[in-house]
Amino acid sequence: MSFARLIPALFILALLPPPGEPGQDRGLVGFRETQARGQRQLEARFDTFLRASNLEAWMKRLSARPQHLGSPYRKENAEFILAQFKAWGYDARIETFEIYYPTPKVRRLEMTEPVPYAAILTEPPLKGDPVTEMKSESLPSFNAYSPDGEVTAELVYVNQGIPRDYEELARRGISVRGKIVIARYGGCYRGVKPKVAAQHGAIGCLIYSDPLDGGYGQGDVTPEGAYRDGFGVERGSVLDITVAPGDPLTPGTGATKEAKRLAVRDAKVLAPIPTLPIGYNDALPLLKELKGRVAPESWRGALPITYHLGPGPCKVHLKLEFDWKLVPAYDVVAFLKGRERADEWIIRGNHADGWVAGASDPLSGLVSMMEEARAVGELVKTGWRPDRTLVYCAWDAEEPGIIGSTEWVEEHAAELKEKAAVYINTDSNGRGFLSAGGSASLERLVNQAAGDVRDPQTGVSVVERAAARSLTRGGAAGLGPQEFHLSALGSGSDFSPFYQHLGISSLNLSFGGEGRGGVGHSIYDTFAYFTRFIDPGFQYGVALAKTSGRIVLRLAEADIVPFEFTAFSAAMKRYVKEVTELAGQMRADTERENRLIDQGAFKVAADPLEKLRLPEKKEPVPGLDFSALEKALAKIDDAALRYGRAIGAFPRSGRSMTTETKKDLDRILYQAERALTREEGLARRPWFKHYIDAPGYYTGYSVKTIPGVREALEDRNWAEAQRQIPIAADVLSRFAAEIDKAAAAFEGRVK
Repeated sequence: MSFARLIPALFILALLPPPGEPGQDRGLVGFRETQARGQRQLEARFDTFLRASNLEAWMKRLSARPQHLGSPYRKENAEFILAQFKAWGYDARIETFEIYYPTPKVRRLEMTEPVPYAAILTEPPLKGDPVTEMKSESLPSFNAYSPDGEVTAELVYVNQGIPRDYEELARRGISVRGKIVIARYGGCYRGVKPKVAAQHGAIGCLIYSDPLDGGYGQGDVTPEGAYRDGFGVERGSVLDITVAPGDPLTPGTGATKEAKRLAVRDAKVLAPIPTLPIGYNDALPLLKELKGRVAPESWRGALPITYHLGPGPCKVHLKLEFDWKLVPAYDVVAFLKGRERADEWIIRGNHADGWVAGASDPLSGLVSMMEEARAVGELVKTGWRPDRTLVYCAWDAEEPGIIGSTEWVEEHAAELKEKAAVYINTDSNGRGFLSAGGSASLERLVNQAAGDVRDPQTGVSVVERAAARSLTRGGAAGLGPQEFHLSALGSGSDFSPFYQHLGISSLNLSFGGEGRGGVGHSIYDTFAYFTRFIDPGFQYGVALAKTSGRIVLRLAEADIVPFEFTAFSAAMKRYVKEVTELAGQMRADTERENRLIDQGAFKVAADPLEKLRLPEKKEPVPGLDFSALEKALAKIDDAALRYGRAIGAFPRSGRSMTTETKKDLDRILYQAERALTREEGLARRPWFKHYIDAPGYYTGYSVKTIPGVREALEDRNWAEAQRQIPIAADVLSRFAAEIDKAAAAFEGRVK
C-alpha cells in the first residue's frame, strides 16, 4: 500500500532561513557537542557509498515477474534479498508464516437488465512491457478477503460508499437493502466500503476507479501517459484492518504452522459481502443504465454520462469463488548486532510483496532501504559498528492486510516490548517532497536529519523545499523557523503493529508529489513505468536513503536515544483543542439546525420537485467535561519543559556516564510510548492499543487522534464520549509521569 495516499497532508511546515552548511548551527539531540561533529562525518562517509545504479538494478530484478503473496517469484525474491543482506555482513534469516489467503477461481459480472453486458475484467498487456504479458503468473483483478457468493440485484450508485453518502441517499428516499452497490475509489480504505454497504443491507459491492480521480480526468493515460486507462484495475484487500490487521484466523498470535486458528465463521475481519474491483470501462455501461435521481454534484465523476443514483433499472449478476488456503509468507529479517547496547533495537522496514510486479508499490521504497543497509554494511567494513542493534526487515504479505509484519510482531511481542526502541517504515517512494509521520517525540530528530539532506533537483534542504510547498498552499501557520510537525499515523502500512499494537515509537517516511500519474495495484506498475514517470534516475530513492539512513545512524549512535517531548506536548494541545472544538461546533450546529426545523425553514426552502426528506431534530449535544484532559495536558507540558531543560544541558555536559547508566536512561525514554497504550484497547477493536493515534473505524487509512473520544463524538454517543475523556486523560498522565521520570534521571546523572 502506498503511504502517499494515506493522509492528504503529512506536513505543515514553516519556511526555513536561507540554506547554509547542513546542520551548521544546530546541536544533535541525544549527542554531546564533542560527538556531533564525528556523527556528521560518519553520515558524510555513509553518503559516499550510496549508488542510484544499485536501486535501478535491484528494482529491475525484483519486478521482473509477478511477485504477489504465494507466488514462486515472491519466494525467489525473498531468497535474493536474504542473500544480499548476508553478503553485506548481516545475520539474516527468513521467518515463514502460514497465512489464510484467497485467490480467485471465478469472477463473473454481468448486467442482466435492461440490456445485457458482460464485464471484461481483463487488463490488456502493453507493447514493449513484458511483465504486463505474463498473464499466467499474475493474479487477475480481485479484492482479497471478499467472501464467495452469487447475487443478482438492482444497482445503486453510492459515491465513495462512506457513512455520510448513505445519509444523502436516505434524504432522497433511496435504500440499498437487498441491492448491489457501486462505489468509486477514494474517501476511505476500500475495505470500509463493503462494511458500510452491508450495514445498510446491501448484498454485493463493486468498486471502480473513476477517471476523474486518476484517469483521463487528470492527464494522459497509459501507454502515452502516466494515468490509469479504462482497463486498469486497482486490486486490493478488503480485510477490515480498522478492526485488526494481520492473518484473519490468528488475531494476536503469530501465524506459525503450530498456531491455533479460529474457525473461519469466527473471523471478525473478513468482508461481509461479495466485493469486486473494476475499471471504468466496465463501470461505464452499468452506470449509464442507472436511472432515478441525478447524483449530487460532488458525486459526479468524469465519465461521459449523467450520473444517476438508481436503484435500477440496471440489474447486475455478480458471482465470485475463491481458493481459500494457507500460503507461506516470507519475512526477511537481518540483524547487525550493536557493540555496547545490543539489547536496544532500531528496526527499519519496508514491505517487498506487490499485487503484480509492484515496481512503485513497494519496490521503490524497498530498494532504497536495501541501499541504505548496504551502505551501513560498508561503514562496518571501515571498522565502525553501531552502538545499538540495527534490524532491517523486508516484509511479505503487506498488501493483503499488513500481514507479514503483524505476524512477526505478534510472534515476537514479548521481546519487542523489551528491546524495540524505534521502528522506521518506508513504503512507496517517488520524485518530489518529503513527507513524514510518526511519534511526536521523534519530531526534533527528523527535523534535524531532514535538514541535513539536500533536495536532488533544487539543492535546498528537503525540509526547506517541503516548507515552501506548504507555504504556497496556505499552510505552516504558527510554526517557527526550522520546524515541521510530524503527521499522526493512521494505517495502511507496516508501522501499524509496532506503533498501534505494541506502543513502539515509529516513523513513516517517503518522497512524492511530482511523479505524475498512478497505476498502483495493477499490472501496469512495472519497472518500465516507474523509470519513465515516477523517479527517473532514482534520485529520490537515494534522497530517501540519505534521510532514513541519518535517522537510523543517529538512533544507533546517540549517547541517549534522541527523544524530545515539547513537540509531543504541542501535538497533544492541538488534538485536545480539536476534540473540544468538535464538541462545541456540533453543539452549535445542532442547536441551529433544530431551531430551523422548529421554524419550518427547511420545509419552506426545499424544492418541491426534489422531494428530499426533511431533516429530523437531533438530540442536543450536552455539555461535556473536558477538564480531566486539560489537567493531563498541564502535566505533560510541565514534564516536557522539565525534560527539555535537563536535556538542554546535556550536549555541553562534560560529565561521563557509564554504559549501564545510559541503558537505564534509554529504557525510560523508549518505554515511555508504551504508556500511551491500554491493554484493553479501543472500543470495538481491542487489537488497537494506542490511545492517541489510530485509524478511523470508517476511514481506515486516515488517522483519528484521541480516537476513543473523537469517534464517540462523531457517533453522537455522548455518554461514551464522557466515559472516554478520563480514560484518555489517565493515559496522558501516565505518559507525563514517564517524562518526569526521564527528567529526574537526567537531573540526577547529568549536571
